[in-house]
Amino acid sequence: MEKTDQRYRHFVQILREELVPAMGCTEPIAIAYGAAKAREILGRLPDQILVEASGNIIKNVKSVVVPNTGGLKGIEASAAAGVVAGDAGKILEVISQVSQEQKADIRSYLETHEVRVIPAMGDVIFDIVVNLTAGEDTVRLRIADYHTNIVLIEKNGETLLKAGAVVSADNTAGLTDRSCLSVEAIVDFVNTMDVDDVREIVQRQIDYNCAIAQEGMARDWGANIGKVLREHYGDDIKIRARAMAAAGSDARMSGCEMPVIIVSGSGNQGITASVPVVEYAKELGADRESTLRAVTLSDLLTIHMKTGIGRLSAYCGAVSAGCGAGAAIAYLHGGGLTEIAHTLVNALATISGMICDGAKPSCAAKIAAAVDAGILGYNMYRSNQQFRGGEGIVSKGVENTIANIGRLGRLGMRETDREIIRIMTGG
Repeated sequence: MEKTDQRYRHFVQILREELVPAMGCTEPIAIAYGAAKAREILGRLPDQILVEASGNIIKNVKSVVVPNTGGLKGIEASAAAGVVAGDAGKILEVISQVSQEQKADIRSYLETHEVRVIPAMGDVIFDIVVNLTAGEDTVRLRIADYHTNIVLIEKNGETLLKAGAVVSADNTAGLTDRSCLSVEAIVDFVNTMDVDDVREIVQRQIDYNCAIAQEGMARDWGANIGKVLREHYGDDIKIRARAMAAAGSDARMSGCEMPVIIVSGSGNQGITASVPVVEYAKELGADRESTLRAVTLSDLLTIHMKTGIGRLSAYCGAVSAGCGAGAAIAYLHGGGLTEIAHTLVNALATISGMICDGAKPSCAAKIAAAVDAGILGYNMYRSNQQFRGGEGIVSKGVENTIANIGRLGRLGMRETDREIIRIMTGG
């Protein structure tokens, strides 16, 4: 692919939009970001906070520890952290610089101020509305579609900002058009790109995400899935790739105060798309350029598969990232388009349908399963085995199978999503 090809510029821009740093699970951090921005506009600490949140936001925030809060969980803690200690200019690292005194202030604020959460009206899957009140002053701020997409700001009834389109079908309103993505085009881009065009952002992903994976293996975090894998399954590369990715999630889901680089709005997906690939690259003795190409491939394939599903759904996002990692492992072994396409189809046929029931320690185990499916998908190809079109949700051609998965996650699992939310909220 030539640099003059419009798709080339789009691919680089998509990576810049997607591979951004975040500290903590991105849904509570999005709430903290919205609350910090609203407080900035209000100009003082609010007396009351009301958060309106869609079901998927409630699901993803309910059970995860909000970093830099002293172990607090939930939407209330996220909003309080944002108004008390957030720096909106840091965006998804909004509460990365919280002092010990401010941690105490967050807890005190929750004890002495009204912070309420209610379900958002309407059917928008990704929807956060933060309402702050201080005396006679009010601020209303809405984030929709994705974590940093502020679409409405009102102060004392006056509209300060209103986006033209609030919701898009694939949750990418305002972002670079993803329709240029295909497996064939992604492989072409990765093979021919000037690595310097992506080096900074992809190397930062490798550095950040491998660091939190090492932290997950070094200390006691969550259910310690990474350590369990190493203890009971050994030290083979197939285990290390799964264990290190799981360890990163072990730490992240349990409040580790280290940043990660996200993919498709998720730190777990960012970890899953990168860490197993890096582990295989080290095992195979791949040079830095080959490693960067392989991680870039995994990222773009993850984004491609997730675009049809949407940012949030009942379909576990780690599946897409685990399948993308498996394809990148095939690439590191010298595989081209054929190997990559077969790996993806085999992996998707194996693990699609794993549910998302919110962010929490068990995400690490799901990551391990997704990476395992990706590796199995490649090893099936190496053994001249494959799942064929017409078998279940597999259709002939990798793009048709990816389209089926998008349909399954976005439409077919809609009622599953509602039932999961009802179960989690006691509805």
